[in-house]
Amino acid sequence: MSATPPVPVFDVAVIGGGVVGAAVARELAGHQLSVVLVEARSDVGDGTSKANTGILHTGFDAGPGTLESRLVARGHALLSAYARETGIPVEYPGALLAARTAEESAALPALQAKAVANGYHRTELIGPDAVYGLVPALGPGVLGGLTVPDEGIICTWTTTLALARDARARGTVILLDHPVTAAVDTDGITTLRTPAGPVRTRWTVNAAGLGADRIDALFGHDRFTVTPRRGELLVFDKLARPLVDRIVLPVPTAVGKGVLVAPTVYGNVLLGPTAEDITDRTATGTTEDGLAFLLDKGAELMPRLLDEEVTAAYAGLRASVTGRADYLIEADPDRRYILVGGIRSTGLSASMAIAEHVRETLAASGLDLRERTDLPPPPAVPYLGETGIRPYQDGERIAADPAYGEIVCFCERVTAGEIRDACHAPLPARTPDGLRRRTRAMNGRCQGFFCGPAVERMLAGHTGGHGCTARCEPPADPAPPRPSSPARTAREETARGRGSSRPTR
Repeated sequence: MSATPPVPVFDVAVIGGGVVGAAVARELAGHQLSVVLVEARSDVGDGTSKANTGILHTGFDAGPGTLESRLVARGHALLSAYARETGIPVEYPGALLAARTAEESAALPALQAKAVANGYHRTELIGPDAVYGLVPALGPGVLGGLTVPDEGIICTWTTTLALARDARARGTVILLDHPVTAAVDTDGITTLRTPAGPVRTRWTVNAAGLGADRIDALFGHDRFTVTPRRGELLVFDKLARPLVDRIVLPVPTAVGKGVLVAPTVYGNVLLGPTAEDITDRTATGTTEDGLAFLLDKGAELMPRLLDEEVTAAYAGLRASVTGRADYLIEADPDRRYILVGGIRSTGLSASMAIAEHVRETLAASGLDLRERTDLPPPPAVPYLGETGIRPYQDGERIAADPAYGEIVCFCERVTAGEIRDACHAPLPARTPDGLRRRTRAMNGRCQGFFCGPAVERMLAGHTGGHGCTARCEPPADPAPPRPSSPARTAREETARGRGSSRPTR
């Protein structure tokens, strides 16, 4: 009988394969370290990261002087540049805060002052006429506004995917379906116990999101509790997009940023989210009360929006830490452990800056960090946006490979070639939901009613009926999107007129 091979010891284990964990793994793998990313679910980006509003925040309204304020501002710049390198869809429609009461109107100058304190100087106070000039479809009663021209929208799915693929290309081992149940120290090595087998590491970074407090407890701490905050959203059809060409924000409260109306990079319009503190960390279903609340808010914010068709409703959970107004990133050098907790809805925007901060914290705690000089280029991810050329519009690509001209999902114009690529790429789609996040398939007006069986047959055909595994041979990453052109724009408008619809889910 052959001996069982020894379990390797990694320099750093990152727990949590969401956008923050993927960013941290990528950052650390840029140094002469062995890194492992340990994720409880069957895919990266399958938790909080998949179901947010996709806003790329400037950090203008964060608490001045906080770690969150600094990291969101830095993260906005880093992620903007990274999106250009990798083909992650990103747009900068800007935001407008609309005040509807005398109290909200009086709060706008203080918000502008807060933005200045955060180092952001491009806001502008405007009157009601200017507000309606920017967004004519707003409901009556707006008293004034504050513009934030650099607020953006981004694809959260391919952001996480790009960071995780980049980490993998840099040598990170990615372990899916590995929920951590215990952490045991022996002679300077921590063994993370999981049902799929042990993971041994010298240092551990806890980026477990909704589970960060439970992982923290495994390392002997009792310093915070995560309260899941459910946010429900409505997704309106692409035909609603002309009503909303910028992000419309309410004046924020102590509970959160409130209900917004925002365009998406996929051509839809979002209304939401709600903010409901719950106890169940798996309760991502929508509720009758939540949807009724959103419809009431929509009628107040933008009555004409409710004349448009709702494509879907969804809910996501974000980590709320009671009594904590800032990120919680702290080191325990004795346990060789870093907590990355309390990362709220701004975590997507701040992700790459959080990764930098974690790297600096590890260095200050004693980890030897030496930069590598042999890094591969950032990967190109599937282009899911509406401002570049997608495969079904690319004649040259179709001529080279006819699979890119074979549309399978007609609502979202997803082709057989894209589905094939998603099943055989680095970090392949292993489930229908994973395929949705990589291609937009089944995310349109029919929500998979028409294309679902065909898409799932293709998924099974490419994966042997049980999801993609490490046996899949990854081809080269897909080409980044080509620049827009007048012809492409005309085709896009034609597609919109035929009713292509929303991928957000």
